[in-house]
Amino acid sequence: MKISPLKIGLILVIIGIIWTVLIFDETEKKYDSILLKQSNSFEVKSEFFDSGIGYYELYMPEFSGEEVFVQILDTKENVIEEQMIQTKMSVGYFYFNENGEHTVKITNVADNPVDIQVEFGNTNSQKMLPSGIMVVVGALVMMIVSYIKIKNYNIEQPEENIS
Repeated sequence: MKISPLKIGLILVIIGIIWTVLIFDETEKKYDSILLKQSNSFEVKSEFFDSGIGYYELYMPEFSGEEVFVQILDTKENVIEEQMIQTKMSVGYFYFNENGEHTVKITNVADNPVDIQVEFGNTNSQKMLPSGIMVVVGALVMMIVSYIKIKNYNIEQPEENIS
């Protein structure tokens, strides 16, 4: 039984994606939710190790145009990143380069109370490198095989002098 290169590429992509999802799923994350009143702040802390890419996800289930201000603070309470969020769901990424407890600080700048759900953690992007390479190799194999098949495909043309 011979497996085509197209199927091999597809299998590599699927395995790489599943591997990446499993790595991301096993990361340590903090979840919290709160009804944040006007001009109040709320913090979620998480322990990060080494250096890498962290993320936060904010979700406002009953969104009606409110704004919240988000800051990411390092272990010394220095601001790494800040952003004004005006959408129902927002995901942000940031770089960190030291061990310790990092904080996401959310401030309600709207006139109304805001219901917020927060997820804060590390992406473990360094561990995703082999699975990412597997996805890229699989995708390249599929593109090359598809190009070769399309290039060699001939469409039969009707004769010019049909009477």
